[in-house]
Amino acid sequence: MLLCDLNSLLRPPYLFLVLGVIAISAAVIFTFIGKVWVRFNGWVYRAKEPRVFWGEIAAYCFVGVCFIGCFFFTIAGLFR
Repeated sequence: MLLCDLNSLLRPPYLFLVLGVIAISAAVIFTFIGKVWVRFNGWVYRAKEPRVFWGEIAAYCFVGVCFIGCFFFTIAGLFR
């Protein structure tokens, strides 16, 4: 039963919701720990490079909001 439920969650449109929640959760966790993983660059610390740090946090939040927006856009049935 659980495998069937996971299978339905990993298909669109629910996949967009799951990815959005993961991205926003990662932004919150990275904000609390004070370091963020930057692609091709490693860890960036809030105290050493605040502009890059907050830019990456904003990027994680933006991606999460876009995924959740895509979920709601698909659920609304505008393409049906």
